[in-house]
Amino acid sequence: MADDLLSQPADHRSGHIVIVGKPNAGKSTLFNVLVGERLAIISPKPQTTRNNILGILTTSRSQMLFLDTPGLLDPRYRLHELMHHQIQAGLKSADVLLGIVDASDFKRTFDEDTQKAFQKSGIPLILALNKTDLVTPDEVKHYKTVVEQSLNPQTILAVSAIEGTQIPELLTTLEQALPLGPQFYPEDMLADQPERFFVAELIREAIFTQLRQEVPYAIAVKVEEFRENRPKTYIFANIIVEKNSQKGIVIGKGGKMLKNIGKNARKNIEEFLESPVYLDLHVKVYENWRKKDALLQNLGYLASKPY
Repeated sequence: MADDLLSQPADHRSGHIVIVGKPNAGKSTLFNVLVGERLAIISPKPQTTRNNILGILTTSRSQMLFLDTPGLLDPRYRLHELMHHQIQAGLKSADVLLGIVDASDFKRTFDEDTQKAFQKSGIPLILALNKTDLVTPDEVKHYKTVVEQSLNPQTILAVSAIEGTQIPELLTTLEQALPLGPQFYPEDMLADQPERFFVAELIREAIFTQLRQEVPYAIAVKVEEFRENRPKTYIFANIIVEKNSQKGIVIGKGGKMLKNIGKNARKNIEEFLESPVYLDLHVKVYENWRKKDALLQNLGYLASKPY
């Protein structure tokens, strides 16, 4: 690491970039594109992201530490409160705020609460008007004017995470907004979470894809075993639900739903781990787990000391 520091140019930049926005504004998709790796799970359903996820992008000029956060929402459960605390914790340690607004759903994702969240941060604001491939150039121009008049951010860029529009320009803008500083992590490190975390997230993504309505929101995943000393990596995971009726839905008739979830999750886990996987899924009922600190702590959503 000392050799790395000596080889870094004097104008090397580094720091934390926290990504904040409403649910379904495209934060996680943009996060994955910026980092260059599929670290955050993606779903058309809102509130998919529950944890802050750090993604590390290292170049010869900088080390950008991107923090994907849960979507801004009004807390309904203890879990939602903890998600809100994660956003606030991310803002406290950040050097730059990357605010995300959905151009195809502008009024919802640039409402008064969102504007207040951006303004209160006290750090440089760069705003990405995302999903511009879904609106007209005139709408983009109008929305940029509204944002400029409301917040006066350091920069506004009209981007599309899906199409890759203005992503290089956004990366350059973010890099230049960071302070001068050394490299914090080894250059081959992409994230600070263990593999177990991403495996659980990929299982949860498969659940969001397969199930409809409210059931996915009442589900958590806990990886109980992760053993690599076999021909296939053995993963034992529990899918946690709040009610017996939800357990039946997840398992499905003759176990068909659970098999489909496992099949889709295993494929993505194998791509992530770059090795064959034996995925052993089970379903457990933890009644009202989203409202109970002890269960939230057991599932990794709450530190040993509650907020």
